[in-house]
Amino acid sequence: MKPTDLIPIELVCKHYKIPVAFINALQEFQLIELTIEKDTFFMHKKQLNKFEKIARLHYDLDINLEGIDAIYNLLDQLDNLKEEITMLHNKLRLYEDL
Repeated sequence: MKPTDLIPIELVCKHYKIPVAFINALQEFQLIELTIEKDTFFMHKKQLNKFEKIARLHYDLDINLEGIDAIYNLLDQLDNLKEEITMLHNKLRLYEDL
């Protein structure tokens, strides 16, 4: 992982005007993953999109972290079901071609 792929959480908090405690709570709920280097916490830039969505859910829609955790678990289940449906459609096409 390149150092340029990591963003200090202090910078993220300053940019989005949110407290560091919010990011720490997201890590505790395992909604985002933080990296520690030289006693500084960093967020990978690939997680910024997910972080922005979570911050909007929390601050704009006033959804608590437990609710956000439930939403993301349901979205993961939905993605898994979509993959399974695609796989089953492909198998069905294979048998229809026989």
